[in-house]
Amino acid sequence: MTKVLITGGAGFLGSHLTDKLLDEGDEVLVFDNFDTGYRENLTEQDGLTIVEGTITDRDQVDAVFKDFNPDVVAHAAASYKDPDAWEEDVDVNAHGTLNVLRASEETDVDRIIYFQTGLSYGIHADQVPIPLDHAQRADSSYAITKTTGEHYVELSGLDYVTFRIANIYGPRNRSGPAPTFYSRLSNGQQCFVVNSRRDQMYVEDMIDLFVMAVKGKGHGAYHVSSGEDRPVKDMFDLIVEAMGVELDEDVEVRPRPDDDAETMLLDPSRTIEDFGWKPTTTMEEGIPKTVEWYENNEVGPTYTHLKSEELKVKE
Repeated sequence: MTKVLITGGAGFLGSHLTDKLLDEGDEVLVFDNFDTGYRENLTEQDGLTIVEGTITDRDQVDAVFKDFNPDVVAHAAASYKDPDAWEEDVDVNAHGTLNVLRASEETDVDRIIYFQTGLSYGIHADQVPIPLDHAQRADSSYAITKTTGEHYVELSGLDYVTFRIANIYGPRNRSGPAPTFYSRLSNGQQCFVVNSRRDQMYVEDMIDLFVMAVKGKGHGAYHVSSGEDRPVKDMFDLIVEAMGVELDEDVEVRPRPDDDAETMLLDPSRTIEDFGWKPTTTMEEGIPKTVEWYENNEVGPTYTHLKSEELKVKE
Protein backbone atom coordinates (compact mmCIF):
# COMPACT_ATOMS: atom_id res chain seq x y z
CA MET A 1 0.00 0.00 0.00
CA THR A 2 1.24 3.47 -0.92
CA LYS A 3 0.18 6.60 0.93
CA VAL A 4 -0.43 9.30 -1.68
CA LEU A 5 -1.24 12.95 -1.03
CA ILE A 6 -2.92 14.55 -4.04
CA THR A 7 -3.09 18.34 -4.17
CA GLY A 8 -6.03 19.39 -6.32
CA GLY A 9 -7.42 15.90 -5.86
CA ALA A 10 -11.02 17.00 -6.47
CA GLY A 11 -10.19 18.35 -9.92
CA PHE A 12 -10.29 16.65 -13.31
CA LEU A 13 -7.00 14.76 -13.24
CA GLY A 14 -6.70 14.54 -9.46
CA SER A 15 -10.07 12.88 -8.93
CA HIS A 16 -9.47 10.24 -11.61
CA LEU A 17 -6.07 9.48 -10.10
CA THR A 18 -7.69 9.26 -6.66
CA ASP A 19 -10.22 6.71 -7.91
CA LYS A 20 -7.57 4.56 -9.55
CA LEU A 21 -5.27 4.50 -6.54
CA LEU A 22 -8.12 3.64 -4.17
CA ASP A 23 -9.15 0.82 -6.49
CA GLU A 24 -5.61 -0.55 -6.18
CA GLY A 25 -5.76 -0.49 -2.38
CA ASP A 26 -3.69 2.61 -1.74
CA GLU A 27 -4.42 5.24 0.89
CA VAL A 28 -5.13 8.72 -0.48
CA LEU A 29 -5.43 12.16 1.07
CA VAL A 30 -7.02 14.78 -1.18
CA PHE A 31 -6.07 18.38 -0.40
CA ASP A 32 -8.22 20.84 -2.35
CA ASN A 33 -9.72 24.31 -1.96
CA PHE A 34 -12.64 23.41 -4.29
CA ASP A 35 -12.13 26.51 -6.41
CA THR A 36 -12.13 24.53 -9.66
CA GLY A 37 -12.45 21.09 -8.05
CA TYR A 38 -15.80 19.53 -7.16
CA ARG A 39 -16.72 17.49 -4.10
CA GLU A 40 -19.01 15.36 -6.23
CA ASN A 41 -15.94 14.18 -8.15
CA LEU A 42 -15.01 12.19 -5.04
CA THR A 43 -16.83 9.29 -3.42
CA GLU A 44 -16.26 8.96 0.32
CA GLN A 45 -14.86 5.50 1.03
CA ASP A 46 -12.34 3.60 3.08
CA GLY A 47 -8.81 4.75 2.39
CA LEU A 48 -9.80 8.28 1.36
CA THR A 49 -9.28 11.40 3.48
CA ILE A 50 -10.49 14.76 2.17
CA VAL A 51 -9.05 17.98 3.60
CA GLU A 52 -10.26 21.37 2.42
CA GLY A 53 -7.45 23.89 2.25
CA THR A 54 -5.05 25.79 0.05
CA ILE A 55 -1.43 25.15 -0.87
CA THR A 56 -0.79 28.89 -0.50
CA ASP A 57 -1.05 28.51 3.30
CA ARG A 58 2.31 27.14 4.43
CA ASP A 59 1.19 26.32 7.97
CA GLN A 60 -1.81 24.40 6.69
CA VAL A 61 0.29 22.51 4.15
CA ASP A 62 2.85 21.57 6.80
CA ALA A 63 0.15 20.35 9.18
CA VAL A 64 -1.50 18.15 6.56
CA PHE A 65 1.81 16.60 5.48
CA LYS A 66 2.94 15.90 9.04
CA ASP A 67 -0.39 14.35 9.96
CA PHE A 68 -0.65 12.12 6.88
CA ASN A 69 3.08 11.47 6.28
CA PRO A 70 2.73 10.56 2.58
CA ASP A 71 5.06 8.30 0.63
CA VAL A 72 4.29 10.07 -2.66
CA VAL A 73 2.86 13.48 -3.56
CA ALA A 74 0.92 14.03 -6.78
CA HIS A 75 0.85 17.80 -7.22
CA ALA A 76 -2.14 18.60 -9.42
CA ALA A 77 -3.37 21.81 -7.75
CA ALA A 78 -3.13 24.82 -10.08
CA SER A 79 -4.54 28.24 -10.85
CA TYR A 80 -5.60 28.49 -14.48
CA LYS A 81 -9.13 29.80 -14.90
CA ASP A 82 -8.43 33.52 -15.39
CA PRO A 83 -5.66 34.55 -17.84
CA ASP A 84 -5.41 37.97 -16.16
CA ALA A 85 -5.09 36.66 -12.58
CA TRP A 86 -1.31 36.92 -12.51
CA GLU A 87 -1.09 37.37 -8.75
CA GLU A 88 -3.19 34.28 -8.09
CA ASP A 89 -1.18 32.26 -10.61
CA VAL A 90 2.05 33.22 -8.84
CA ASP A 91 0.60 32.50 -5.40
CA VAL A 92 -0.71 29.06 -6.33
CA ASN A 93 1.49 27.73 -9.15
CA ALA A 94 4.83 29.10 -7.98
CA HIS A 95 4.70 29.87 -4.26
CA GLY A 96 2.18 27.10 -3.56
CA THR A 97 4.49 24.61 -5.24
CA LEU A 98 7.33 25.80 -3.00
CA ASN A 99 5.15 25.12 0.04
CA VAL A 100 4.44 21.60 -1.21
CA LEU A 101 8.14 20.97 -1.89
CA ARG A 102 9.27 22.23 1.54
CA ALA A 103 6.67 20.09 3.27
CA SER A 104 7.75 17.12 1.15
CA GLU A 105 11.37 17.61 2.20
CA GLU A 106 10.48 17.90 5.88
CA THR A 107 8.39 14.71 5.87
CA ASP A 108 10.83 12.66 3.76
CA VAL A 109 8.48 12.09 0.84
CA ASP A 110 9.85 9.43 -1.50
CA ARG A 111 8.89 11.19 -4.73
CA ILE A 112 6.73 13.93 -6.21
CA ILE A 113 4.69 13.78 -9.41
CA TYR A 114 4.26 17.20 -11.02
CA PHE A 115 1.66 17.99 -13.67
CA GLN A 116 2.98 20.53 -16.15
CA THR A 117 1.49 22.07 -19.27
CA GLY A 118 2.82 21.54 -22.77
CA LEU A 119 2.32 25.29 -23.14
CA SER A 120 5.65 25.67 -21.34
CA TYR A 121 7.21 25.64 -24.82
CA GLY A 122 5.21 28.66 -25.92
CA ILE A 123 2.90 28.91 -28.91
CA HIS A 124 5.57 29.16 -31.61
CA ALA A 125 7.63 25.99 -31.35
CA ASP A 126 10.78 25.66 -33.44
CA GLN A 127 10.04 22.00 -34.14
CA VAL A 128 6.92 19.81 -34.24
CA PRO A 129 6.51 17.33 -32.64
CA ILE A 130 8.19 19.27 -29.83
CA PRO A 131 11.19 17.40 -28.36
CA LEU A 132 11.90 17.29 -24.62
CA ASP A 133 15.03 19.39 -25.03
CA HIS A 134 13.15 22.22 -26.78
CA ALA A 135 13.61 25.58 -25.04
CA GLN A 136 10.79 26.43 -22.64
CA ARG A 137 9.36 29.79 -23.71
CA ALA A 138 6.14 30.03 -21.74
CA ASP A 139 4.13 33.08 -22.84
CA SER A 140 0.99 33.05 -20.70
CA SER A 141 0.64 33.65 -16.97
CA TYR A 142 -0.50 30.08 -16.42
CA ALA A 143 2.37 28.55 -18.39
CA ILE A 144 4.99 30.90 -16.91
CA THR A 145 4.05 30.09 -13.33
CA LYS A 146 3.62 26.36 -13.96
CA THR A 147 7.09 26.31 -15.53
CA THR A 148 8.50 28.18 -12.54
CA GLY A 149 7.02 25.49 -10.31
CA GLU A 150 8.55 22.78 -12.46
CA HIS A 151 12.00 24.36 -12.18
CA TYR A 152 11.71 24.33 -8.39
CA VAL A 153 10.71 20.67 -8.48
CA GLU A 154 13.87 19.97 -10.47
CA LEU A 155 15.93 22.05 -8.03
CA SER A 156 14.51 20.43 -4.89
CA GLY A 157 16.64 17.31 -4.86
CA LEU A 158 13.53 15.15 -4.45
CA ASP A 159 12.99 12.15 -6.69
CA TYR A 160 10.46 13.42 -9.19
CA VAL A 161 8.55 12.88 -12.40
CA THR A 162 7.14 15.88 -14.23
CA PHE A 163 4.57 15.26 -16.93
CA ARG A 164 4.30 17.91 -19.65
CA ILE A 165 0.80 17.36 -20.95
CA ALA A 166 -0.70 18.15 -24.35
CA ASN A 167 -4.53 18.03 -24.13
CA ILE A 168 -6.82 15.77 -22.10
CA TYR A 169 -10.57 15.37 -22.26
CA GLY A 170 -13.09 13.05 -20.63
CA PRO A 171 -15.63 12.82 -17.81
CA ARG A 172 -15.28 15.62 -15.22
CA ASN A 173 -13.42 17.86 -17.65
CA ARG A 174 -14.70 21.41 -17.34
CA SER A 175 -11.99 23.35 -19.16
CA GLY A 176 -11.10 23.62 -22.84
CA PRO A 177 -13.12 22.99 -25.98
CA ALA A 178 -15.11 19.82 -25.13
CA PRO A 179 -17.23 21.18 -22.25
CA THR A 180 -17.57 24.53 -24.01
CA PHE A 181 -18.91 22.91 -27.17
CA TYR A 182 -21.28 20.71 -25.17
CA SER A 183 -22.61 23.57 -23.03
CA ARG A 184 -23.25 25.86 -25.96
CA LEU A 185 -24.85 23.18 -28.09
CA SER A 186 -27.07 22.14 -25.17
CA ASN A 187 -28.29 25.70 -24.75
CA GLY A 188 -28.82 26.35 -28.47
CA GLN A 189 -26.03 28.92 -28.53
CA GLN A 190 -23.78 29.82 -31.42
CA CYS A 191 -20.56 27.83 -31.73
CA PHE A 192 -17.37 28.21 -33.69
CA VAL A 193 -14.06 26.40 -33.97
CA VAL A 194 -10.61 27.74 -34.71
CA ASN A 195 -8.44 26.25 -37.44
CA SER A 196 -5.85 24.82 -35.05
CA ARG A 197 -4.86 21.25 -34.27
CA ARG A 198 -4.54 19.42 -30.95
CA ASP A 199 -3.37 16.08 -29.63
CA GLN A 200 -6.47 15.13 -27.62
CA MET A 201 -6.13 12.20 -25.21
CA TYR A 202 -8.74 10.44 -23.12
CA VAL A 203 -8.28 10.82 -19.38
CA GLU A 204 -8.33 7.13 -18.44
CA ASP A 205 -5.31 6.51 -20.68
CA MET A 206 -3.44 9.22 -18.79
CA ILE A 207 -4.25 7.83 -15.37
CA ASP A 208 -2.61 4.50 -16.18
CA LEU A 209 0.60 6.40 -16.90
CA PHE A 210 0.37 8.52 -13.75
CA VAL A 211 -0.15 5.47 -11.55
CA MET A 212 3.03 3.90 -12.93
CA ALA A 213 4.90 7.04 -11.86
CA VAL A 214 3.33 6.95 -8.40
CA LYS A 215 4.56 3.37 -8.07
CA GLY A 216 8.14 4.41 -8.82
CA LYS A 217 8.57 4.18 -12.57
CA GLY A 218 10.50 6.84 -14.47
CA HIS A 219 12.47 9.90 -13.38
CA GLY A 220 12.65 13.42 -14.74
CA ALA A 221 10.57 15.06 -17.46
CA TYR A 222 8.19 13.26 -19.81
CA HIS A 223 5.69 14.22 -22.48
CA VAL A 224 2.10 13.05 -22.22
CA SER A 225 1.18 12.84 -25.88
CA SER A 226 0.03 10.34 -28.47
CA GLY A 227 2.37 11.84 -31.07
CA GLU A 228 -0.51 12.68 -33.40
CA ASP A 229 -2.73 15.76 -33.70
CA ARG A 230 -6.14 16.41 -35.26
CA PRO A 231 -8.14 19.51 -36.16
CA VAL A 232 -10.19 20.96 -33.30
CA LYS A 233 -13.19 20.68 -35.64
CA ASP A 234 -12.94 16.88 -35.39
CA MET A 235 -13.78 17.12 -31.68
CA PHE A 236 -16.69 19.45 -32.39
CA ASP A 237 -18.10 17.15 -35.07
CA LEU A 238 -17.87 14.11 -32.79
CA ILE A 239 -19.61 15.95 -29.95
CA VAL A 240 -22.42 17.01 -32.33
CA GLU A 241 -22.77 13.40 -33.45
CA ALA A 242 -22.76 12.01 -29.89
CA MET A 243 -25.40 14.54 -28.81
CA GLY A 244 -27.60 13.83 -31.83
CA VAL A 245 -27.76 17.55 -32.63
CA GLU A 246 -28.99 18.76 -36.00
CA LEU A 247 -27.19 21.96 -37.03
CA ASP A 248 -28.95 24.49 -39.26
CA GLU A 249 -25.66 25.36 -40.93
CA ASP A 250 -22.03 24.32 -40.84
CA VAL A 251 -20.09 25.52 -37.82
CA GLU A 252 -18.05 28.70 -38.35
CA VAL A 253 -14.32 28.06 -38.63
CA ARG A 254 -12.32 31.08 -37.47
CA PRO A 255 -8.66 31.92 -37.99
CA ARG A 256 -6.42 31.02 -35.09
CA PRO A 257 -6.00 34.00 -32.70
CA ASP A 258 -2.55 35.39 -31.97
CA ASP A 259 -2.28 33.86 -28.49
CA ASP A 260 -3.27 30.34 -29.56
CA ALA A 261 -0.82 27.68 -30.74
CA GLU A 262 -1.25 26.25 -34.23
CA THR A 263 -0.83 22.81 -32.71
CA MET A 264 0.01 21.24 -29.38
CA LEU A 265 1.97 18.16 -30.37
CA LEU A 266 4.71 16.74 -28.17
CA ASP A 267 7.23 13.99 -28.91
CA PRO A 268 6.33 11.04 -26.61
CA SER A 269 9.32 8.83 -27.47
CA ARG A 270 10.93 8.94 -23.99
CA THR A 271 7.59 8.16 -22.34
CA ILE A 272 7.07 5.19 -24.64
CA GLU A 273 10.61 3.95 -23.99
CA ASP A 274 10.64 4.29 -20.18
CA PHE A 275 7.00 3.45 -19.39
CA GLY A 276 5.97 1.30 -22.33
CA TRP A 277 2.92 3.53 -22.54
CA LYS A 278 0.87 5.00 -25.35
CA PRO A 279 -2.78 6.11 -25.29
CA THR A 280 -5.17 3.68 -26.95
CA THR A 281 -8.58 5.42 -26.80
CA THR A 282 -9.52 7.24 -29.99
CA MET A 283 -11.73 10.34 -29.95
CA GLU A 284 -14.37 8.26 -31.74
CA GLU A 285 -14.42 6.08 -28.60
CA GLY A 286 -13.78 8.69 -25.94
CA ILE A 287 -16.09 11.53 -27.01
CA PRO A 288 -19.33 9.51 -26.61
CA LYS A 289 -18.26 8.53 -23.07
CA THR A 290 -17.51 12.16 -22.30
CA VAL A 291 -20.82 13.39 -23.68
CA GLU A 292 -22.66 10.72 -21.69
CA TRP A 293 -21.08 12.06 -18.51
CA TYR A 294 -21.99 15.65 -19.43
CA GLU A 295 -25.59 14.57 -20.00
CA ASN A 296 -25.81 13.14 -16.48
CA ASN A 297 -23.84 15.77 -14.56
CA GLU A 298 -23.71 19.54 -14.26
CA VAL A 299 -20.93 20.88 -16.44
CA GLY A 300 -20.85 24.27 -14.69
CA PRO A 301 -18.56 27.13 -15.75
CA THR A 302 -15.88 26.37 -18.33
CA TYR A 303 -12.44 27.96 -18.53
CA THR A 304 -9.62 28.74 -20.93
CA HIS A 305 -6.12 30.15 -20.43
CA LEU A 306 -6.61 32.28 -23.56
CA LYS A 307 -7.66 35.93 -23.44
CA SER A 308 -8.24 36.72 -27.12
CA GLU A 309 -11.27 38.76 -28.04
CA GLU A 310 -11.54 36.50 -31.09
CA LEU A 311 -12.56 33.62 -28.84
CA LYS A 312 -15.61 35.42 -27.45
CA VAL A 313 -18.88 34.41 -29.07
CA LYS A 314 -21.43 37.13 -29.62
CA GLU A 315 -24.99 36.09 -28.78
